[in-house]
Amino acid sequence: MNHDDRVKVLLQYIEEEPENPFNIYALALEFQNQDKEKASFYFNKLLEEHKSYLPTYYHAALLFAELDQPEKAETTFQDGIALANLQNNALAKKELQNAYLNFQFEGD
Repeated sequence: MNHDDRVKVLLQYIEEEPENPFNIYALALEFQNQDKEKASFYFNKLLEEHKSYLPTYYHAALLFAELDQPEKAETTFQDGIALANLQNNALAKKELQNAYLNFQFEGD
């Protein structure tokens, strides 16, 4: 299945299950290497409409950093770490903290 086919299928899933954040997340990841602006659109949609969907924060923050949006990246890392803490997800918290430290180190 190529990129266009995957996008078509994921858009259909979103239409069928608009309340399921995983489908939007999968679409954002699908665009991450193809069209960073579209990926950013879907990550922003997740951050606004599905704030408690923890997987979003890691990839969204890295993308925002890549798109030269350091303030947005930093806020996204911080919000993700706080959410991981709230959800008692130690692994996600550690991954987010490590990525955030790398982000801060690269920014200096």
